[in-house]
Amino acid sequence: MRSDRDLRRPSRILSRRLALAALVLAPLTFAGLPGALQSARAADLDSIKSSGTMNVATEDDFHPFEFIEDGKPTGYDNDLLALVREAAPFKINQEIIPWAGILPGVTTGKYDMAVTAVLVNDERKQTLAFTSPIAESTSFYVMKKDQDGIASASELNGKTVGVQAGSAMLKHLQGFNDKLKADGGSGIKEIVEYQSYPEAYQDLAIGRTDAVVNTLINVQSLVNEKPDIFKLGEAVSEPVFIAWATAKGNDELVEYVNSVLIDARKSGKMYDLQKKWFGATFETMPETIQ
Repeated sequence: MRSDRDLRRPSRILSRRLALAALVLAPLTFAGLPGALQSARAADLDSIKSSGTMNVATEDDFHPFEFIEDGKPTGYDNDLLALVREAAPFKINQEIIPWAGILPGVTTGKYDMAVTAVLVNDERKQTLAFTSPIAESTSFYVMKKDQDGIASASELNGKTVGVQAGSAMLKHLQGFNDKLKADGGSGIKEIVEYQSYPEAYQDLAIGRTDAVVNTLINVQSLVNEKPDIFKLGEAVSEPVFIAWATAKGNDELVEYVNSVLIDARKSGKMYDLQKKWFGATFETMPETIQ
């Protein structure tokens, strides 16, 4: 547990700056080079088989999808990755890093696949290709259990709300803020961006923010774990799919990983893991992302 000293505003600002730097500087590494993202993108399936190694990135602290427990990576994505490892005729190297570096790492070719909970949206489809969905979610807000004045999502007007920098949930929150203003409200007072959600939750617990927005799966897990501290709010987005991601055009790698994921659905292994980590299953998801 971080001390309160670690949660002072300067460190939070630094976290936001580091996240922004990762998101902005990584793509600029190849700025101005014709077809840069295509030439530097993640390795395709043939290259992976030839080298004998696939490089993937997973997040360091995103319950219940990925986190470290007793010094070992665990969570839903890590359990699914274990199924891919069992089937793959090549080695899978896994690097565990903060969210801010994962998608830039895929688009610049550092990683072959982001094995993390990537929310699918039209903007990301411009540069990324997605595997078969691994879960379904909606962005919700969570608040302190004794929080007054947020009986519904519309009462986020005038409030300070935390969210992870560079995430799809940030986009959802910004879109919801626009809706609040269009409906005649004042809008959210301040959107505070964090490098990681544990930091956001700690700020919420000590009253520095009024709410935090994350996927329903994650905030429900938080409330289940700490019911005396946090309380679930309402949706601030429409349902979306969650998948792993590689560089756009890397179709054969997507198809290969899909073969493992879809087999896991057919055998029921994926749904068993969903019950284990989420307490619910998502059996109506499409097999592919359109």
